Amino acid sequence: MNIVCLDLEGVLAPEIWIEFAEASGIPELRRTTRDEPDYDKLMQYRLAILKEHGLGLKEIQATIAKVELLPGAREFMDELRKVTQVIILSDTFEEFAKPIMEKLNWPTIFCHQLEVDSETGEITGYKLRTDDQKYKAVKALQSLNFDTIASGDSYNDLRMIQASKAGALFRTTDKLKADYPDVPALETYDELLEFVKANL
Repeated sequence: MNIVCLDLEGVLAPEIWIEFAEASGIPELRRTTRDEPDYDKLMQYRLAILKEHGLGLKEIQATIAKVELLPGAREFMDELRKVTQVIILSDTFEEFAKPIMEKLNWPTIFCHQLEVDSETGEITGYKLRTDDQKYKAVKALQSLNFDTIASGDSYNDLRMIQASKAGALFRTTDKLKADYPDVPALETYDELLEFVKANL
């Protein structure tokens, strides 16, 4: 029995923080897990910038509402779900993901939660579902006798990719390709769909 584990941002949807950096005119918020492998360090950096500029959840959600899926993502997911089960493993937050999940026809997603001041809307922190959650989810699925096939674009996807029966980077950076030449690197949804089918 197989199950596919996919990253969300950079694979099916644009990077939310990059979209918000563009909308807010704050280029420092373009930094993602492609640039900073330490997730806590990255989030503390982001939260400090939001506080400095007086921005909160409402402003980010207004940007997310306008975000479109990457071209072909919905069709790819529809085709993939015809041949196997799929779980999205993402280091985004429930408060960010919901409008994107609706556009993808509500696949299952495992992600994190934000801590938000109910009066001011300030994002004061975040709750990780668990640390290293993508890798742990893959190992838990394997303990239930699923074979996992995984794909993502960033440093925080590597452990789930390497722990899976089959795994590939998707539309990743040249640096990641160079650092991990043993991991297949795919560029199109057709390639990714064929990769999954070949490993079922």
